[in-house]
Amino acid sequence: MKIDLAGKSAIVTGSTAGIGLAIAVALAETGAEVIVNGRSQARVDEAMAHIRVRMPTARLRGVPGDLGTGEGIDSFIRTIPQADILVNNLGIFEQEDFLKTSDADWQRFFDVNVMSGVRLTRHYLPGMVERKWGRVVFISSESALNIPADMIAYGFTKAAQVAIARGIAESVPGTGVTVNSVLPGPTRTEGVMEMFEKAARESGRTVQDVVDEFIPAHRPTSLIRRLAEPEEIASMVAYVCSPQASATTGATLRVEGGLLRHPG
Repeated sequence: MKIDLAGKSAIVTGSTAGIGLAIAVALAETGAEVIVNGRSQARVDEAMAHIRVRMPTARLRGVPGDLGTGEGIDSFIRTIPQADILVNNLGIFEQEDFLKTSDADWQRFFDVNVMSGVRLTRHYLPGMVERKWGRVVFISSESALNIPADMIAYGFTKAAQVAIARGIAESVPGTGVTVNSVLPGPTRTEGVMEMFEKAARESGRTVQDVVDEFIPAHRPTSLIRRLAEPEEIASMVAYVCSPQASATTGATLRVEGGLLRHPG
């Protein structure tokens, strides 16, 4: 199967590292013009250089900005007024005791993980509907259905993304626009590795020991028995954004290594 998105423009939020960067690479390889986003110009420039190593002819635009705020969204959409594909990847996560999670922390998770995608989709969706083609993808998590006790605020926002994506899909039937959520499992990203490094320092173990113990101890139902790689998530997203996926909408698509046992 050859995915051809030449002539399409694709926004990938939070695309300077991890899953977002892998998605930006995958979409660039399909011929789409990719809008790379991160908090700083330096990070955006570094990400675009990384993509061009893989894809020297990549069509890229870099737009730095904090999309976790309304002001950041307003600035972004003034620079990029329309797009054919929107991948709402921006997200934060932290391990935090529920009883110690402040109102401010709850609001921060909601603004970054949920409202960034809501605000951007609200802006770009009408143009997609008018052109009778578009793709909106929310990068959720298996934690949406498997809420971690030490990451409740994060899990809540991931569940919200699943509900929002389904609702938006229901709102645009028969338009040629698809809206889906993708649920990665534990993935070998910079943020996850930093979490493992912290755990290693606090426990006196090696980072590799922490990595090796994580799946058996915390995700024992995993069928792949390892961390996923960002590129594996990106492959699913590239397909969902493709013309070949035109009959896939309102779906919750799993790339979590089979660790979720219940159907749906």
